[in-house]
Amino acid sequence: MSTHADAAGTPTGSTAEGPPAAAGAFGVAVAQFAPGADTAANLAAITRLAELAGSRGAGLVVLPEYSSHFTPQPDASWHAAAEPLDGPFVRALASLADRLGIHVVAGMIERVDGEGERVSNTVVAVAPGAGVVAAYRKLHLYDAFGQRESDWVVPGEVAEPELFEAGGLRFGLQTCYDARFPEVTRRIVDAGADVVCMPAEWVRGPLKEAHWRVLTTARALENTVYVAAADHAPPVGAGNSMIVDPMGVELATVGETTDVAVAWASAERIASVRRINPALALRRFGVTPR
Repeated sequence: MSTHADAAGTPTGSTAEGPPAAAGAFGVAVAQFAPGADTAANLAAITRLAELAGSRGAGLVVLPEYSSHFTPQPDASWHAAAEPLDGPFVRALASLADRLGIHVVAGMIERVDGEGERVSNTVVAVAPGAGVVAAYRKLHLYDAFGQRESDWVVPGEVAEPELFEAGGLRFGLQTCYDARFPEVTRRIVDAGADVVCMPAEWVRGPLKEAHWRVLTTARALENTVYVAAADHAPPVGAGNSMIVDPMGVELATVGETTDVAVAWASAERIASVRRINPALALRRFGVTPR
């Protein structure tokens, strides 16, 4: 079950308090906006969107990659805006999670010692009353389609995926360009994830929106899990933040606007799909880091 927002910001087919949840289901939201170079303004937007997600029944909200600070072309401001995981940006997310009683997942620029002006492209998850419960540093940097993210960003080290629990489900983290590497999601699912949160800044361009839809759907379908993918709103990002279920069904999509979409995830749906499509059990290959 899912919800979309109409032009007035009210979910269609639901009440203002949020859509009804099926028994045992957990509300997962994707929040789409266009982060800029003003971290305070980004936090204000995050706060509004997280409040909206909570009002629509979500227990977890996924926000885009680079939610703390972003410029269309990387520059020295990225290093200046970088913060540690215990810095003011993450503390603000934790305070928001505590106040709203929901989990918050967001991309940020993390400070890295000994790398000059290069930073880490990091996703952090915070839980009510618990602070940071998982973090992920982007493995595959966007050195493609004419871009060179690695000039400004340090690639993350290959490590065991960090998972966290919410609403009876296990959540994992990955980022944007990682979607083009199916083994990233497979390792997260092998670690036990039911839902993969994927903050993104999927740059617009010829065929890029099609790639976004196909790859996001494929990562859910081939792993029989939910994928909650939150992109930047246009004009730089492609938009189309979405939640896809284990059968590859696009449950909820934001489109091109700044908004929130909510869908309901459940362990029962995952189990039902895996009875019909036991692809994970039937596979004959594992994933080996290189």
